[in-house]
Amino acid sequence: MKRRSFLSTAAAAIPAFALEHAINADAEPAREGVIVRSGHDRLDQTHSLGYSRILFKVLPRETANGLFLIEHENLVKGGPPLHMHYHQDEWFYVMAGQIDFQVGDKRFRLGPGDSAFGPRGIPHTFSHVGTTPGHMLIAFTPAGKMEEFFRAVAIPNGPGFTAEIFARYDMKLVGPSPFA
Repeated sequence: MKRRSFLSTAAAAIPAFALEHAINADAEPAREGVIVRSGHDRLDQTHSLGYSRILFKVLPRETANGLFLIEHENLVKGGPPLHMHYHQDEWFYVMAGQIDFQVGDKRFRLGPGDSAFGPRGIPHTFSHVGTTPGHMLIAFTPAGKMEEFFRAVAIPNGPGFTAEIFARYDMKLVGPSPFA
């Protein structure tokens, strides 16, 4: 393979968040590699939204705020209301289960190995609909205030998904989930 062809292929294969981070001259590089074992949170903490257990896998401070990666385990019926991010793109990867998505005006069902992309400024939501618990990865880029958002809402008797809480973390509550 010729060098130019290889570079074109490699550049196309790099996720947008990694490429954006790689060319960000102000980014502080990670100082060491990090291993987060299956079923574990990066800081061994517990976060729950009621419809899933959330594990923080990659923290914004490890990527100069370029990426925040979470894992939803034991995803059951339910999901967030229809919302949009002012500054974050969001990428979803389904590992297990059947999950309905809405991105903009399009609705679709994804299963294991499928992914969806929710660009910033476009309303989106999801809901697990399968008969067995779902499992999904979600990446936010840049990370923005997403870690703080999940720390605020993924606690027992948390504030819930209100317009005020969404606005505090640079998002907009658009409406209820169409899957509720």
